[in-house]
Amino acid sequence: MLSPRHSLGASATGIAALLSTDFLKLVGISIVISMPVAYYFMDRWLADFAYRTTMQWWVFAFAAVAVILIALTTIAVQAARAALVNPVESLRSQ
Repeated sequence: MLSPRHSLGASATGIAALLSTDFLKLVGISIVISMPVAYYFMDRWLADFAYRTTMQWWVFAFAAVAVILIALTTIAVQAARAALVNPVESLRSQ
């Protein structure tokens, strides 16, 4: 689907920047909410084992970076798809 900004002459990078800021805000909020919850439940689960181990901070950082990279990749693919659409064809069919 063509965005109205694209039909009004916005560049592909401008559209990608708008999409990425909105989605990255949501991804950031979900990371902030999920990390303490995941830490709590993982700590309780690991406490039941005979050989106690602790969780390292880098595991959560790696997961957060992986989620952000997946979100950015998805946004880049969708922005490229939107940038390659001819605005005239989209407006004609709507």
